This record gives sequence, structure tokens and C-alpha cells, in this order.
Amino acid sequence: MPLDAVEACARHAHATRTDKAGRPYAEHLAAVAEGVRNRGGDDEQIAAAWLHDAVEDGAVTEEWLAAADLSQRTKDIVLAVTKRAGETPEAYAARVLATPGALLVKEADLAHNSDPGRAAALDAVTRERLRVKYARMRALLGLDAPTG
Repeated sequence: MPLDAVEACARHAHATRTDKAGRPYAEHLAAVAEGVRNRGGDDEQIAAAWLHDAVEDGAVTEEWLAAADLSQRTKDIVLAVTKRAGETPEAYAARVLATPGALLVKEADLAHNSDPGRAAALDAVTRERLRVKYARMRALLGLDAPTG
């Protein structure tokens, strides 16, 4: 599936969602895809960035992903960055690290989630909770402080 089709599919799947600040969720997907591109990611990683929350958020099913006209690597990355119910952060990080190409997608996701401008729209309690959560995940993944 060409990247423009992946983007259109992701935008459609998340069309009714908003982020914690009330912004259209597609803005986050676009920022993560651009972050992957800016970090030197390839088309398979960029496609995974567009779909990185789709299964986790129920926008698409694992069955849809399995049948989608995407490379196996893209599918593997999407599943690697999909959090599972009851999963520890350590298990999640280990899966991301074990999946070729997934770390770059997660790094771009964490960078956008940690963006000070985006965080400023949140209440102080939520902002601090997420700051701690994202810092812990960056540490588990061996990533430095967030970058744009």
C-alpha cells in the first residue's frame, strides 16, 4: 500500500478521535510519521508510524492489519508498538527493542507525546504523570531526552 493510501486509511480510522488536549488525533499520527521521516526512517517505518496506535486504540483490528496490503515488517512494527492489556513497561520495551525498525517509530511517538507545546495544553497533574511515564519508557528503551 503506498504511503498516501496508508495515511488516508489512518486518518479515516482515527477520524472521530481526539488527543488528551482535544486536538484531532490525526495531528499526532502526522507528527509521528514526520518524526520518523526526519530521523531517517524508511517507507515501511513511516507507514507503521501512521498506524502505530490503530490496533491499540481499536481503530482497526489485528485481523485487518494481517490482511492489509502492507509489508510484513510494517505489520511487525505496528504490533511491536501496540501496548497489550496488563503488559509491564519492561515487557513492552523489550518487544520494541527486539523488533527491527520499531525503536525509531517509538522514539518519534515519545518525542511528540513529550513535546512541551503539546503538554502545555494539559492540566498539571496529567502533564506530570505523562512526563514521568514517557521518561521511564525512554530510559527502558535506552533513548536520551526527547528531541523534535
